[in-house]
Amino acid sequence: MRNSLDLAALDAAIENVHRAGMPGLFAEVRGGDQVWRGAAGVADVATGRPVTAGMRHRVGSITKTFVSAAILHLAEAGRIGLDTPIGRYLPELVPGERGDAITVEMLINHTSGLAEYLPYAYPSLKALPAVADTSPQSLDDLRFTHFDPLELIEMGVTAPAVGTPGGAPGVYSNTNYLLLGQLLEQVTGTAAEQYITRNVIERAGLRDTGFPAGPYVGEPHSQLYEAWFGMIDPLRDYSVYDMSWTAPAASLISTVADLNRFYRLLLAGEIVSPASLARMQRTGPVISHAGTMIEYGLGLYPMKEPGQPTFWGNGGSVWGGGALAMIRVDGERQMAVAVNMQRWNRLDSSGNPQPHPIDAALEALYRVAMYG
Repeated sequence: MRNSLDLAALDAAIENVHRAGMPGLFAEVRGGDQVWRGAAGVADVATGRPVTAGMRHRVGSITKTFVSAAILHLAEAGRIGLDTPIGRYLPELVPGERGDAITVEMLINHTSGLAEYLPYAYPSLKALPAVADTSPQSLDDLRFTHFDPLELIEMGVTAPAVGTPGGAPGVYSNTNYLLLGQLLEQVTGTAAEQYITRNVIERAGLRDTGFPAGPYVGEPHSQLYEAWFGMIDPLRDYSVYDMSWTAPAASLISTVADLNRFYRLLLAGEIVSPASLARMQRTGPVISHAGTMIEYGLGLYPMKEPGQPTFWGNGGSVWGGGALAMIRVDGERQMAVAVNMQRWNRLDSSGNPQPHPIDAALEALYRVAMYG
């Protein structure tokens, strides 16, 4: 398997994503002992301030791998049972038959059948997944709203179920991970963010990773530009935002270097045991927020191309910001990429997102990073 990096190809590929329309992006790619860090474009479209590879960034649902690692850590200690019904731990949050039927593992791998709370928390998104019938108005209205996680969980639990517990395919839902946050607090007596910080982030030696204490990312960082499928024009910066709307499901702040270190240690069996890692890599079909079918495990999913080795990791999106972190199964090749615009695809006459040059340029960057 090839480990040596094509530095010129990486430089060209990241620049091509910027030229395709991404305001700014930055990345770290590792191959054996080689490390490439690159950046292209601007962190602020108004001032022209450039992005740099060391910037802090909201990494969205990559947070879920950290939550999963914390749960697995407690399961190894016998304090949480992955096959135990969530109703035994949190009967007031998932009562009755569903609480008896939904296990902890079903929450982690999105097979609980619990609905996504987001369309209920954000009024202008209530038509989701029918994107054409939404508007970004409530993204502005709720910028500084501090949500109670119990209220968000209630929205998801009381909404019509999207599947049967343990059924296939699963349906991706942040409600699952807010419940896992409450489970961590119930079992440890410590807020989920604090427990994850002490037992996952600090254990991995991550110096620039943490949960937000307020609406700010912390310096240095890029602005985060939301397009909401062409409905926000010009782009709007959402880097200053109260992240309680996603809490332990997707609010983590990190750097591309820290993400690569985390996944490197995870795949080496230094965050959870090899047996737990194997369970994290046991996947099943899940319908993503975008409506596509993905293979999802316990906070991890694979990326693979025919004839190429499998990569493991996670990706994430928040208002304006996105990231993807992947590591080859042998740990000898990995990438972490952060972008400062989201939902750049405009809608066609049928209300479906149209392909955009950014899509192809990002795919090309990923291929060079993983296989080039």
